[in-house]
This record gives sequence, structure tokens and C-alpha cells, in this order.
Amino acid sequence: MAASVTAAVGALSRLSRPLVRPIRHPPYCLHRLVVSSRPDPRLRGPPSHGFGTAAWLQKEQKVVAEASRYKERPWAYLESEEYKERYGSSPVWSGYRRNHKGSIPPQKTRKTCIRGEKVSGNPCPICRDPDIIVHPQNVALLEQFISPHSGMVHDAFLTGVCRKQQKKLQEAITTARDEGLLQFQIPYVEFSGKDYSNSHDAVGSTPRPPALADGDTWYKWYSEIIPDEQEVAKVRKTYKAYLKQSCC
Repeated sequence: MAASVTAAVGALSRLSRPLVRPIRHPPYCLHRLVVSSRPDPRLRGPPSHGFGTAAWLQKEQKVVAEASRYKERPWAYLESEEYKERYGSSPVWSGYRRNHKGSIPPQKTRKTCIRGEKVSGNPCPICRDPDIIVHPQNVALLEQFISPHSGMVHDAFLTGVCRKQQKKLQEAITTARDEGLLQFQIPYVEFSGKDYSNSHDAVGSTPRPPALADGDTWYKWYSEIIPDEQEVAKVRKTYKAYLKQSCC
């Protein structure tokens, strides 16, 4: 009797194991599902506004509109009251000083001030103001970077502009000059009226050949050239060890 009861208990325990184990010991894949069940942060809305609120959309539209209001007409910013209050009658690079370590400033400006979405701590005069756009038709801005005395483009070491914006300035100034938007000086050359094209016999008009009865050649540069005897003697003396003795 005792043996039959023990066998019955063992059979029941073997049948109940598959039902109890998944509850007591969940598989490893369930742990991974629990850990990775967090919401995606990219799906969250803007902070303190909720997802897709009208106030946040209006704010974003306002920022985009302010950033692109001078994109079509970049020269309009230099005529606005905002520009006059900020810069007055001075150039945009006036009074700019780049932050650097030590007392000796770097010999070159930085390569660029904006790398992707990261802006340097002290950007150049053009990169710090998003409303300043380098364009060939923005003549008032380009004239600030041209020397009024020599007509040459100011060096980036003087204006503090980064090398990327300096390249854009040079290309815009060249384009504006080609299109006639910028004035530039051309050196005046006074011609005397002489014709220098026929000043030499080799490049001028060929004269008529002289008479062959005189014994002269047709052209004087075809005549025999007689070397100086003293010069020939000096050369022979200098290179005596290297000259071959004539058999005659």
C-alpha cells in the first residue's frame, strides 16, 4: 500500500513540473522583452508642451520664418533698423576679437565655426549672425571686406572671419565684379602710338633682297660670323687638356 502511494505521488510531481517551471523560472527572452519595453524617446513630444500641441508648432514656424526672412533678399538686412541698432555705421567685423589661450593670437583663423549642429563658443563675425548672408548681390556687405585704398580683399587675420566664410567672400566679390555690381580700379596705361611690332628684323616685315652682284647675303643674319681671335685663344688655353690635337 505504501509503495503504491509513493508511486502515485511521483507520477503527479512529474506531470506538474512543466506547468510550474515556466511560472517560477521565465525564459531569458521574457527578461529581454521586459527590459526593452521602454517607450522610444524619439516618439515623445516637446518638453512641457505635450505631443503635437499648437503652441509648439507655432513656435517652430516662427523660428523657421525668422531664419529665412532674409534668405531671398540678403541685402535687406543691412538696410533694416535691427542691423543699424546692432552695428551702427561700423563694419560687421569691427571690434571683433577671437578668444584664444595666451597673449599671442593664432596666425590663422579657424577652419569653420559651425560643424553640423555644433557652433563654436566664439564664432566669427559672419557665423555669429544668422541674418548675414554672403551673396554676390549683397554689395553693402562685400564692400565692408574690401580696402577702399587698394581695392584688395581684407585678410582674414584682420577681420577675424573663418576660412570657410573667407572663401565665400572671395568668390562672391569676384562674381560681383564680373557682373558689374562692384567697382574696381584698372591701372591706366598711356600708349605713345609707336608700332613696336616691326622693331626687329626677325619679326618685322621682310625687306626686299639686295642685288646678288655686290657679294652680300640676302639677309644680314645669314652672313658668316667671324669670332674674336683673343676670345678663341682664351678658350683654347682653358680647355687645352680636353682638346684633341689636329693631325694636319
